[in-house]
Amino acid sequence: MKVNAYAATTQNAPLTPYSYNLEALGSEEVDINVSYCGICHSDLSMINNDWGMTQYPIIPGHEIIGEVIAIGQGVKNVSVGDKVGLGWMSASCMSCDQCMDGEHHLCPKSEATIVGRHGGFADKVRSHWSCAIPLPEGIDLSKAGPLLCGGITVFNPIILAGVKPTDKVGVIGIGGLGHMALKFLKHWGCEVFAFSSNPSKKQAILDMGASQVIDSTNAKELEPITGKLNFILNTTNVALDWNSYLSALAPKGKFHTVGAVLEPMEIPAFSLIMGEKSVGGSPIGSPALTKTMLEFCVRHHIYPEVEEFPMKNVNEALEHLESGKARFRIVLKN
Repeated sequence: MKVNAYAATTQNAPLTPYSYNLEALGSEEVDINVSYCGICHSDLSMINNDWGMTQYPIIPGHEIIGEVIAIGQGVKNVSVGDKVGLGWMSASCMSCDQCMDGEHHLCPKSEATIVGRHGGFADKVRSHWSCAIPLPEGIDLSKAGPLLCGGITVFNPIILAGVKPTDKVGVIGIGGLGHMALKFLKHWGCEVFAFSSNPSKKQAILDMGASQVIDSTNAKELEPITGKLNFILNTTNVALDWNSYLSALAPKGKFHTVGAVLEPMEIPAFSLIMGEKSVGGSPIGSPALTKTMLEFCVRHHIYPEVEEFPMKNVNEALEHLESGKARFRIVLKN
């Protein structure tokens, strides 16, 4: 079967039309007709080989919404005609301890949708059936794509940290990831403090449910909340004054990062020890948790703020993201 897509053939290159043929469908694989595909900053990182693992040509795209058009004979839980979502992960070994425990996203042999294989900036994409998440009835297909990567990335830490509705929480960086975290935590019942360095976003952040917006560039604005937050989620990928945020945590508070900060994080030991505080991180989440998250989103009408571009305008959309103009996620439509 022929696939028409957009690919970068070299590092930092613009995407150009690219076609390839899919081999025979595997027993546990499904083919998906792509309706929408979100653009994640990870797509830019892979195009530019920021992480040193890109194989060219690369077809980015891992926030995919579409319809199943073919299934292998061993496929379970998915049928032709089903509307599904496909995120960062496209397969796992299904036999290691992590997979057997339902934590497929932690499988040491997991396959990423755009690492060494072709992604969703295309009319079709292929994956293992377990990663093609059936979409709940009533979901807005045009806005659901970013939930499959960015959404589950910030939803998983809420579960891991055992965040309670009575908690006071903080979100650092109200961009593509952070604004979704803010919405989740608002509907979780929490009092949400948003840390942002962009004053032009303040009203939008308050409208999305933040209780208070704190200027992350002004250390004095952190002083009133010293020792008050039960949970802080960092969504930025830049080095910050980590100790200031640890000081904002209440005793037994948890600091969690999903931002891929490339520099080592300097964490003072006594900031943790004296308050029994902890620091953690996580990638995406399991297929089962992703399904739960999508149901939660439909129940509370939680969607990312999206800007839509035609798939053919992918380079314009990528430039819009790279220039920092996206408010707050971008979705490509076939």
